[in-house]
Formats: sequence, structure tokens, C-alpha cells
Amino acid sequence: MNKQLGLGSLTAIVIGSMIGAGVFSLPQNMAAVASPAAVMIGWLITGVGMVFLALSFQALAAHRPKVTSGVFGYAKDGFGDFVGYCSAWGYWLSAMLANVSYLVIVFSTLGMLFDTPDNVMFGEGNTWLSVAGSSILLWLVHALVLRGVKTAAMINLITTFAKLVPLCLFIICALFAFQWQTFTFDFSGLHFGVEHGLWAQVKSTMIVTVWVFIGIEGAVVVSSRAKHRRDIGRATILGLLTALCIYVLVTLLAMGVVRPVELAEYHNPSMAQVLAEILGPWGRYIISGGLLISVCGAFLSWTVLAAEVPYSCAQEGMFPSSYANSNEAGSPVKSLLLTNVWIQISLICVVFAGSTYDSLLIIASEMILVPYFLIGAYVLKIALQEQQGGWFRFTGFAATLYGAWLLYASGLNYLLLSTILYLPGLYFFFKAKREKNLPVLVGKERMGALMLGLLALVSLILVVSGKLVVDL
Repeated sequence: MNKQLGLGSLTAIVIGSMIGAGVFSLPQNMAAVASPAAVMIGWLITGVGMVFLALSFQALAAHRPKVTSGVFGYAKDGFGDFVGYCSAWGYWLSAMLANVSYLVIVFSTLGMLFDTPDNVMFGEGNTWLSVAGSSILLWLVHALVLRGVKTAAMINLITTFAKLVPLCLFIICALFAFQWQTFTFDFSGLHFGVEHGLWAQVKSTMIVTVWVFIGIEGAVVVSSRAKHRRDIGRATILGLLTALCIYVLVTLLAMGVVRPVELAEYHNPSMAQVLAEILGPWGRYIISGGLLISVCGAFLSWTVLAAEVPYSCAQEGMFPSSYANSNEAGSPVKSLLLTNVWIQISLICVVFAGSTYDSLLIIASEMILVPYFLIGAYVLKIALQEQQGGWFRFTGFAATLYGAWLLYASGLNYLLLSTILYLPGLYFFFKAKREKNLPVLVGKERMGALMLGLLALVSLILVVSGKLVVDL
């Protein structure tokens, strides 16, 4: 395989993967669940946690250079085939659903611009017209990725720079329009009530903050295509710091332009309405245009990342061998087709379920939490086994602690529901093992599979009985 991606392309993949639709809805998403004080604490926890997660990726790239299959490759190397496969399946589901959400928000934005009360064409991205438009975009990108990962990465590099222009414009305008009295109005969120105090608000920000950082592992997932191994860690850190600065500024400055209580009621993409408050109607069109460019770029990045998962897993023997095939341009044909067929099916389900961008955000974020937790846990395991002390051990401990905190903050309901989504993936794992005439489960893996099955069964019973209800 040609090593085609340099530091610039890898960094653009990280930024392009992280900065998608989420940043344009951040003002409303955060104001709806937390006060300015809680948002500041939430960003502090997330920023520190994500830095240690990025440092964990960098540490693993240096200490385990032979592992080239990314997030799930590290999980497999550290905890065995079954755990590695579960990490891969959860990551693939998250990536696939992220792409569905991007298509939904594209046409939700068009609905904001062109729908009228008497003529709803696009709605919240969940009408049949929206699905038809999403499907066309989906298969156009499919054809583009088939031309090769390098071509897709080049286009992603262009769209990454293009999306930063409206974001920088928003930050500059909001900086001049910022009013301290607006920002400090109900600073601790008294309007949320006693049951939603400051700590509860901080917990509520976690799913939102994780969502906008999904993609931090972009350079790691395509690490087998990097020109130089050292660029993987560098690209991860550069991408993270760029995104973190943008997210914090967008969120806090918006709360100084529009009171958080009012901001919480805005239609998404809420950044468009905030800029409209500053510049007039043109603000809405500027941000909407930026969102469309941004989401299309992020959709392209995540198409590459999602298709890379079954492809890399097949090379590691965790997926049927046919998924390791690629065309002359180096694109994983069958893996890409599997991913996009399921995106197409999900788009149709969105219409019948009435799902919106926010509901997809929650599910996609939940599915990525276990893979992230395993990264920190593996660094900590290496530190303990190889008696690595100092900064290496502290990095592993901090990243593991942050991963555990995310699982706690997301809530037991979401964690239980996610176990149901892991079950269908076992078909591919079992088939891959049988292809090689290997035992499907060995040792502790049997206990892990049994626990997963029992938790999924309990979750299904609770859902059917109405005792497990999650507000999506």
C-alpha cells in the first residue's frame, strides 16, 4: 500500500472529522442543558480529558508502531480479539451514524432557509425529499471515495480551510458584540431548578462535548496510509488544539451575545441565528453556507474513516477476509459498500422514526465511549506491565479516568441501550473466525460475550416493557 498522507493531510483529516455539523449547533446544544458557569467547567474537563486521550494516541503510535489498524487495533493488541472487535464495531456504528446525522443536518439547514409554514419540503432533514437528496449526496461521495483515499483527502484539505472562514468570522463578530451582563445573566443556571444544579449541568454537557470531538482519532484510523509514523501523533495534537479553541470561543461568545435562556430555544444550526442577531439576515446565510461546506467535508472524512474500519479489521482477521479487498486506487470497495448501504437504510428509518440531528448525536456519541475508554486503559496497562513510570503512566491513568467519567456521565440508560447495537456485529466476528478455522471465543472471551448477551437481553426486555425509556 502506498504511504500517501503527510502531516498536512493527516491534520486536515483530524480537523475535518471533528469540525462538522456539531460546532454550528453548539450554542443551542450547550445553552439547553447548562449555564455559562457549568459550560466553562464542562469545557475544562473535556479539554483536559481530550488532551490526555490525544497524548494516549501519540504514546501508542510511538510504543506500538506495528499496530496500524487504529483505535480497535490497540484494543485488540491490549485486550484480545473479542474486545478489539467490539471496539471496532462500536466505532464503526458511531462513524456510520455520524454520517447519517451529517446528511440530516444538511437538509435541516435547507429547511431553515427555504421551508415555510405552508410548504415544508425539508423539515428537520427527515422528510422523503430530504432522504432523496441525502441519498444522491451519499452515492456521489461513494463514487468519489472509490477514486482513492488520496483524492478524498485532498478535497477534505480544501473543505477544511473553507469551513474555517465562516467560523473565524463568527468568532470575530461575536467578540465585538459580546456583552458581559448578557453572559453573566443567570450565570449558575438557577432557571434549571434545584434538581439540575451546577454538577448535574456539567454532566449534561459531556455527551455534547464528546460529540464535537469525535474524530480526534482520524489520523490514527488511517495510520497505515501515513508517510511517517511520527506525523500521526503530531496531527492528532494539532487538530485537537485547533478544534478546542474554536469550540470554547464559539460557545462562550454566543452566550455573551444572546442570553442563554433565549439561546436554548433557537432552531439549529443556532450559530446562524446568533450571527443574524449581529449582522442581520446575511448572518444566517453566511453560517448556513459554511455549515453546508463543513458538513460535506466532514461527511467525506467520515466516509473514509467508516469504510476503513471493516477493511482494517479484515486485515487483522476480525472481519471476513473479503472486506480486505481494495480497488486499483486503494479504496476498500466492499467495506465502503457495506457502510453506505447501512447509511441508506438508516436514512429511511429516520423518516419513519422521526429522528432528528440531536437524537442521532446521542446514539453516535454513546457508541464511541467504550473505544475511547479502552485507549486510555491500554496505555495504563502498558505502563503497569512494562513498569513505565512518570508522564507515560500518568497519561494512561488520566485518559482512563476521563473515559470512565464519560461512561458515568452519559447515564446507565444509554449504556444499556448500546449493548443491543453490539449484537448484530457478532455475525461478522464469528464468520471471520470460522473462515480461519479458529475457535470463536477463548478463555475470558466467553464470559465477555455471555455478559454482553445478557445485558442486551435485559435491555430489550426493559425497552419492550417500557421501563427503559430514553428521551431522544
